[in-house]
Amino acid sequence: MLTSPSNALHSSTPHFCPVRRRRLCRSRNFPRLNSGDRSSGGGGGKLCSLSLLSASGAGKFSVRALVRPDATEEADSVGDGALPFPSHVSVKIPFGNREILVETGLMGRQASSAVTVTDGETIVYTTVCLADVPSEPSDFLPLYVHYQERFSAVGRTSGGFFKREGRTKDHEVLICRLIDRPIRPTMPKGFYNETQILSWVLSYDGLHAPDALAVTSAGIAVALSEVPNAKAVAGVRVGLIGGEFIVNPTVKEMEESQLDLFLAGTDTAILTIEGYSNFLPEEMLLQAVKVGQEAVQATCIAIEALAKKHGKPKMLDAIRLPPPELYKHVKELAGEELTKALQIKSKISRRKAISSLEEKVLTILTEKGYVIDEEAFGTIEAQPDLLEDEDEDEEVVPEGEVDQGDVHIRPIPRKPIPLLFSEVDVKLVFKEVSSKLLRRRIVEGGKRSDGRTLDEIRPINSRCGLLPRAHGSTLFTRGETQALAVVTLGDKQMAQRIDNLEGSDEYKRFYLQYTFPPSSVGEVGRIGAPSRREVGHGTLAERALETILPKDEDFPYTIRVESTVIESNGSSSMASVCGGCLALQDAGVPVKCSVAGIAMGMVWDTEEFGGDGLPLILSDITGAEDASGDMDFKVAGNEGGVTAFQMDIKVGGITLEIMEKALIQAKAGRRHILAEMAKCSPPPTLSLSKYAPLIHIMKVHPSKVYFLIGSGGKKVKSIIEESGVEGIDMQDDGTVKIMANDVASLERAKAIIGGLTMVPALGDIYRNCEIKSMAPYGAFVEIAPGREGLCHISELSAEWLAKPEDAFKVGDRIDVKLIEVNEKGQLRLSVRALLPESETDKDSQKQQPTSDSTKDKGSPRKYVNTSSKDRASKVASGDDLVLKKKDVRRATGGSSDKTMKSNSSSNEEERSSLVNGEATIS
Repeated sequence: MLTSPSNALHSSTPHFCPVRRRRLCRSRNFPRLNSGDRSSGGGGGKLCSLSLLSASGAGKFSVRALVRPDATEEADSVGDGALPFPSHVSVKIPFGNREILVETGLMGRQASSAVTVTDGETIVYTTVCLADVPSEPSDFLPLYVHYQERFSAVGRTSGGFFKREGRTKDHEVLICRLIDRPIRPTMPKGFYNETQILSWVLSYDGLHAPDALAVTSAGIAVALSEVPNAKAVAGVRVGLIGGEFIVNPTVKEMEESQLDLFLAGTDTAILTIEGYSNFLPEEMLLQAVKVGQEAVQATCIAIEALAKKHGKPKMLDAIRLPPPELYKHVKELAGEELTKALQIKSKISRRKAISSLEEKVLTILTEKGYVIDEEAFGTIEAQPDLLEDEDEDEEVVPEGEVDQGDVHIRPIPRKPIPLLFSEVDVKLVFKEVSSKLLRRRIVEGGKRSDGRTLDEIRPINSRCGLLPRAHGSTLFTRGETQALAVVTLGDKQMAQRIDNLEGSDEYKRFYLQYTFPPSSVGEVGRIGAPSRREVGHGTLAERALETILPKDEDFPYTIRVESTVIESNGSSSMASVCGGCLALQDAGVPVKCSVAGIAMGMVWDTEEFGGDGLPLILSDITGAEDASGDMDFKVAGNEGGVTAFQMDIKVGGITLEIMEKALIQAKAGRRHILAEMAKCSPPPTLSLSKYAPLIHIMKVHPSKVYFLIGSGGKKVKSIIEESGVEGIDMQDDGTVKIMANDVASLERAKAIIGGLTMVPALGDIYRNCEIKSMAPYGAFVEIAPGREGLCHISELSAEWLAKPEDAFKVGDRIDVKLIEVNEKGQLRLSVRALLPESETDKDSQKQQPTSDSTKDKGSPRKYVNTSSKDRASKVASGDDLVLKKKDVRRATGGSSDKTMKSNSSSNEEERSSLVNGEATIS
């Protein structure tokens, strides 16, 4: 039977919670958890940790018992052994220009904390849970965030085969990142307990967006939990509507906003910002950040007050840091060589030199042992678990010992005892020492690893037209970062469909997909679904370029940009912006202007390295400066303003003054990059690729749309088959988009649709029209592709005809005039109405049979007639006809001044004219 320390457990059977086995660290700084008391929130109970030791040589494991002093009495009184739960707490806190309702203690009471936050009728439920024992130490906090929008929140279900939510969608991934980025910097070093934040949208009213609410809800849940975070976190959205900054605008208000800024932070500092705008000047961006920061401060103060009153005690005893003396040992062993290795300019060579040096340090400190100076450090006691077990019954008298009765005097050895440290500790310290040496070099010498100054940009080279069959392609290189951007153009069928809470299918006509293969950093890795990092970087580059695209009516294409990072050493997302912009121009997309992106870094505590204490801002940071620095601030735009920005902070936060300095320096960097992009060789073609599909937009009367589609789509399918185009898209407002691979088929489809939708008027004249079929009562003439009218036998000629074939045959081309449109819309045409007056007068008299005294009575009657060939040439000549231009409609069903083009050949000018002009760059 298990027993516990005195006063730790009552006689009743406790509830045990088994935990996973962990490999014990050999460092003295990672002792086994001792039995002790730790309050759990609300009830003030004790947490007892039991260590069970098996026989010698067996494995070790631990068991935690969750017990509170008053648990037994309360459980007995209830009768079922259930523990009491915290009381329900409900409070309102400020959230921009309104208040939100925060509730806890009602749902999810077994989690470390669970909160429900309500804004209008939008409700977000968030929980925080953490593991009982720490994971293996690492340089990455084991924090996991999951956010999901339930379709039931708007009374819907999934549109897929499985009527439940599937894998995390891209916009949910982005919100997960928004939650993670501001919370991570507030976590202390040395906290390795796995922490999970789960967030669900349970109700959505269509007005109050759940993303900023989810970030604030997560900040509240972490503040109320046992997680030892330093500060409460909150997030807000800022919009610019009618020249006024609005905090947390509604979804409808955001449709009119010129700015979409998300900001998260604490009551004293900014932790992360992310946003998109229409070339907003830096000055206005700073004003928006100030407005958002003030709103965040008010919310964080309220959260801190709530946590102080109802939160659980923080797990400060779970923080484990490497031994302090280890920092000194690593510096002594590798300081000089590490400083030289950090100055190697090539990334691969630098990485190999640092890795080799790290292996040497690991071998000394974890296997051989570090021999210390006794005079400097004193006598170091050997670790019991580092020495071999000795048989206590066997008495060993080493040579040199003095036997004085039963007392054996063992002299202190003069040879120092080596110290051994855990491998994880050594790696963590080695990385931190490397980071500090890199910072020291920047602060003291004003030079970076690759020899650049603080605001210097790496060499830039770009080349367009790299892939001959792609619609547009660019290889953009900046230093050791390289991105291959490829543009593909298509119709609406290529658009990306998005299933969201709004209830209506959304189609994106422009999207950028970012790929970061392991080969880009010279490593071997797994290839699978896009990672959260890839989704986030791709969205940032996409929103940076979205502002410069033409309107759909000016360029009716769906545009896809693929950015594959071929080589990476920092700022790969901003290289995707630069490469994507050039690739769009190479594909003939008439963008408004060129945009570029740059990543800014920072060294925060310069006073530690002999500086003046003011942060140093770095332009165009590399991977090492990103990993060892304190900020990653990405800014995209042109010389006039910003289109996209994103900032991640690794310290406690930054001020507006620091952000202003970074924005000014980023603007100068963008100006330099844009100038280098203009030197692209070969340059963008600025014209539509011959392999790109052709798209033409035409307008018809909305009432004609159903007629063009036909029953079950038969009519539009027949048009596609007859003309040879790739597809035809029709909208309710009468907009018709025709997509084809060649000009000839496109012109045929235009003519057919124009003829079917034309509105004929009495008196209109149609030239060179083909007779499609004959009937005993007349001929059916095609006045436009797909549009026919009847020319009655009496209107085919000025003379009397026994049958239509006496004047014309199928395939003849004639000129006709519209003389009647009946109530069914059927057209009646006439050839006779176009004949000269002298011939039409003859029609007033009936044709009599010719008598000839020399002929027999039984001889047949003879009629005045002309051959079909002669008749056609006579009617077509029209030498004595005087016609007005405005009365003539061509067979194309539209223009009266132009004839249908011959479409047997095409050139780049014709292709460009079909999409409303060539690409122009301002």
